[in-house]
Amino acid sequence: MESLFDRPQSGERAVLVHIEFPQESECEDLQEFEMLVDSAGARRLGVLTGSRASPNPRFFIGKGKVEELAELVRRFEADLVIFNHGLSPSQERNLERELKCRVLDRTGLILDIFAQRARTHEGKLQVELAQLEHLSTRLVRGWTHLERQKGGIGLRGPGETQLETDRRLLRVRVKHIQQRLQKVRRQRDQGRRARRRNDVPTVSLVGYTNAGKSTLFNHLTESGVYAADQLFATLDPTLRRIEVPDLGPLILADTVGFIRHLPHKLVEAFRATLEESRQSDLLLHVVDVCSPEREDNIYQVNEVLHEISADKVPQLRVYNKIDLLGERQPRIDRDENGLPVAVWLSARTGVGTDLLLQALNERLGRRMVEGTLHLTPDLSAVRAHCYGLQAVQGEATDETGNLALQIRMPVKAWEQLQKRFALAPERLEQS
Repeated sequence: MESLFDRPQSGERAVLVHIEFPQESECEDLQEFEMLVDSAGARRLGVLTGSRASPNPRFFIGKGKVEELAELVRRFEADLVIFNHGLSPSQERNLERELKCRVLDRTGLILDIFAQRARTHEGKLQVELAQLEHLSTRLVRGWTHLERQKGGIGLRGPGETQLETDRRLLRVRVKHIQQRLQKVRRQRDQGRRARRRNDVPTVSLVGYTNAGKSTLFNHLTESGVYAADQLFATLDPTLRRIEVPDLGPLILADTVGFIRHLPHKLVEAFRATLEESRQSDLLLHVVDVCSPEREDNIYQVNEVLHEISADKVPQLRVYNKIDLLGERQPRIDRDENGLPVAVWLSARTGVGTDLLLQALNERLGRRMVEGTLHLTPDLSAVRAHCYGLQAVQGEATDETGNLALQIRMPVKAWEQLQKRFALAPERLEQS
């Protein structure tokens, strides 16, 4: 049987195409494009640039540019052409016929990077789902050798073309992956419910790709999550429990980086992963302060958060890489009510991370109950329970045996304690 996707072979030697358009919404960044290509492991041989009022329906670029591109492909003996734009299936096919080599668009490039980065079972499933849904639109092939219905004695009767077979197999595989991801989603929901029951807050790191999220995550959790100066170094979400002074435990989640015009298929495929951000108590929006596109990157991240319905989750901005700005000192920016809204730090050197923990404490600390709990001698079980929760900060006993416990615990834990032992609210003298 013919292979599922019968197209020219892809290689590592690539010519890049970057076109400027007058519409701001269609513009891409050339430097970011080159970083994407490097992250995919391709060897950049040359870049074809130009400008157009709008894309050409047949080739995306004009006929003259196609000839110029074909000459570059021949001169460099390139086996791959990568566009910094989204191409329609017909544009890809037309270009491949003219250039006699593989043509990849921006979405296909990002998918390839994701396929290389996926490490966990869930991550690999999500990448495969996004790839299949992207490639399904590329199955409108017109080559006659794919036709399997033939006439003649013994060959007549019901049958299907190779194209129909490919589509059917693809639909079956997509359905199978979606079922398995549904199971993963249910498991994640169970974990989140357990954390909510224990009143352990979840904080998710979000931000533009290569902003330094994993470096910050490693510094705070003292773990060894892969971090590198490249786009999409992190793909699989990682959760770690950390202790914040005066706050207690919280779950810190490292997530996939966002990028401008993140393909919708990727957002859909990674919805289970990105759900971690939507269900968080607080988002740490990590920003690369040295990036010339800083404000636009912030806007792009907020756009994706809106798309996954996470834009209502409270945010704490983290301006990272201040060590590259010279004498910039770490600090906390506050709003008119004194609430921390931004922290300036360096995840690489660790300067300012103590201020981040302080800001986390202030933003999430309202979830805690503290004060003096007055207990009579017959309520020793309550005392034992408080010690079991590691909520006792001191205690005193008077001559009649009455206890005064200095406690600090999450609101949820206090409510459960009241309910379990039928404690009257006035027993707690809040400080």
